[in-house]
Amino acid sequence: MHKTVKFLLPVILIITGLACTLSLPTLEPSPSDKTEIPDNSLPTPTPLPQSEITFQVIIPANSPEGQSLTLNVLDEVSGLAFSTKTFPMQTEGDRRYSITLSFPIGSIIKYRYSRHGTPAPVEEHISDGRQLRYRVYHVEGPGVVQDVVSRWTDTQFTGPTGRISGTALDAITGYPIPNLLVSAAGYQTFTASDGTYLMEGLPPGIHNLVALSVNGSHLVFQQGAVVAADATTPAELRLYPAPVVNITLKVNVPPGTIPAVPIRMAGNLYQLGNTFADLAGGINTLAARMPILSLQPEGHYEITLPLPVGTHIRYFYTLGDGFWNAEHTLDGEKRSRELIVPDVDSEYNDVIESWSSGNSAPITFDVTVPANTPANDYLSIQFKPLFGWTEPIPMWRLAENRWAYILLSPMDIVGNISYRYCRNDQCSIADDINTAGTGNSGYPVSSGLFQQTIIEQVDAWNWMQAYPPSVSTDAAVNLLGTEFMAGIELLADFHPGWLARTSHTVEDIKKTGANWTIVSPTWTYTRNSPPILELVPGKDALWYDLNVTLANVREGGMQTALIPTPRFPGSIADWWMAGRRDTSWWVVWFERYRNFILHHADLAAQSGSQMIVIGGAWISPALPGGIVADGSPSGVPEDAQTRWRNLLQEVKSRFNGKLAWALTIDQLEAGPPPILDLVDVIYLEFSSSLASNNSPTQSDILARAAELLDTYALPLYQASSKPIVVSIAYPSVDGAVTGCLPDPIDSQCLEFTQFAQPVPPYDNFDLDLDEQADIYTSLLTAINQRNWIAGFISRGYFPPAALQDKSWSIHGKPAEEILKFWFPRLLGSP
Repeated sequence: MHKTVKFLLPVILIITGLACTLSLPTLEPSPSDKTEIPDNSLPTPTPLPQSEITFQVIIPANSPEGQSLTLNVLDEVSGLAFSTKTFPMQTEGDRRYSITLSFPIGSIIKYRYSRHGTPAPVEEHISDGRQLRYRVYHVEGPGVVQDVVSRWTDTQFTGPTGRISGTALDAITGYPIPNLLVSAAGYQTFTASDGTYLMEGLPPGIHNLVALSVNGSHLVFQQGAVVAADATTPAELRLYPAPVVNITLKVNVPPGTIPAVPIRMAGNLYQLGNTFADLAGGINTLAARMPILSLQPEGHYEITLPLPVGTHIRYFYTLGDGFWNAEHTLDGEKRSRELIVPDVDSEYNDVIESWSSGNSAPITFDVTVPANTPANDYLSIQFKPLFGWTEPIPMWRLAENRWAYILLSPMDIVGNISYRYCRNDQCSIADDINTAGTGNSGYPVSSGLFQQTIIEQVDAWNWMQAYPPSVSTDAAVNLLGTEFMAGIELLADFHPGWLARTSHTVEDIKKTGANWTIVSPTWTYTRNSPPILELVPGKDALWYDLNVTLANVREGGMQTALIPTPRFPGSIADWWMAGRRDTSWWVVWFERYRNFILHHADLAAQSGSQMIVIGGAWISPALPGGIVADGSPSGVPEDAQTRWRNLLQEVKSRFNGKLAWALTIDQLEAGPPPILDLVDVIYLEFSSSLASNNSPTQSDILARAAELLDTYALPLYQASSKPIVVSIAYPSVDGAVTGCLPDPIDSQCLEFTQFAQPVPPYDNFDLDLDEQADIYTSLLTAINQRNWIAGFISRGYFPPAALQDKSWSIHGKPAEEILKFWFPRLLGSP
């Protein structure tokens, strides 16, 4: 990294594609910046009428005595870790506290409790130990809220629990509503495609049950719910749909605002950048997902948004995200705006007073990136105050391979910070090579009274040797036709920031010649006993996220499939071993897995997907005769076969496309499950050993691949007459071809699934991009010689960035270039 730091010395930069010259960091305004909005008769959002709400809370019996309690009102737009308003509560005796506060009628209050009496506040947690995100209350008029705290950070939960379950329905049509956020006792979950929801582990008592739409499509539902020990409280939720009106915001900006840089609108709805997830550094909104205002010829900025009537909108404007470079008042206070969407199209004036939060001067970052940076990538900057790295922010393109960003606020709060650069918001993955990795502290910079310009050059990108990589192949390819399934399976993981790159991901996949994209939605096992499988925002894609991805793939001219895949808190084998696996445990397991699969079957049907894939290596303990890692029986119920057959029939009743079952060579060797007669396609997940040593010839790999296919896959094809699609996953490390990468601690073979994630932390394994490419070439050759194989899929594709790392992903690697040779020729479109 080459760095130059200048004080009080402006750098003249030209923004390509814009007819203006900028002076950085002095921020001199252009004449258009001084133009007022011509129509000053437009109203500004008026203050909302207030109503008093009394909060009453009971804390756990094992709470330390003599400590005080506060109610903390949170701001999800700035970030739950920031802009908190804290209110001391009054003790009522017998572990009871209360407080009465005023809030705008129609507003949504997000809050939680803290205990005080130690050096740092102690936060509340839900019964399973996870920190409580927030409780929800909808202000409809004067009201009383009754809450029960399950436990604190420094205490354990004791006592029985209950649950609330039910269905959310449209109050007009009676149709189920998916993707609703349902909350009670600080526990949060999302409704499935059939509107069902389950909240497990609630403390007995009276709770406020709230259901709200993340995009405001339905009006808020709220009622009290009584939870009893070891019991289920049924609660049907009927929500009225909200009509949509157009809201136009006309915005005056401070003098000196550069007309070429994006001004974003950060808000509390999904379409305003809110992810409803806990992201890095306490951030909840993402800059890359916020709507951008348009600069008008008159000099003001403007945005028109379709918004649902009656929805409480909390918002502000920003040159960064909800924390960095957000608007402030002239006296340096963080600005926050709100309105209740009226029932007619409306226009409002807003005036941004300042982008600065105090006396600290701007810091300008001017950086040049390597020539091998992919053309469609954008540069991001990530900041680290004392509490840790926050989410990256897209920088402003100045010219080819040159980017800039001006940091204005809140430097008076954070003082000394660190920063680093990455590609496509993928910091700690697609990093500047000098600040790579999750534990890197970055480059230090301090705020001050003097303006700074930091001119830098990124010497190289981590995990990016050359782009695109060069490969040569002259293989003879037999034409198999367009019915052959040539596809890319996306990594079974998610971050909300990936969505901004979806169109580029689809473009990169199309360049391989693929005719299918397999999307891998996930839910997460949040509990083991009982085994609760549910959607966790930030880790699992929301219904709307998946629809965006699937729509982009369809628009790209490819067919789509879903392969729903659970996420585990650690090792899959350990998770199965830790479960009670008694009769009641298995009843819940099958219920939750059924809910998971049918949710995605409905998504596949509604999105027009052509196939859904069920099964996989992880599911073996739940199949008839299942065993766990130590070889002992899993305890799966004797009627497991019937349960599976019923589930497959349910999927087929909801989804008219192809139903595929995923299984591995090991599962075939042990005997395929007795349910394959109900599926249309066999999805063979192939990660088997292709050599006995680390240096086989390509012909050796080809011979072993052919042997495995003929020994295990061909008999299945002959017995079932089902099309077989081979999906492969091999990390790009030396020795992957052997199928066994030994753990450095106990020399046992590591699960290949541990290499699915980008940049797996296994320094003892050497990167070997060529070995991965050789495996792909050999398997494609073997498959091309067997016309009974119906498809070839590359698994684990990392969507947001090309990386030449050690993972399964071929995005940006020589193996991807191999597919660019093979796929068009297999399909007949070279």
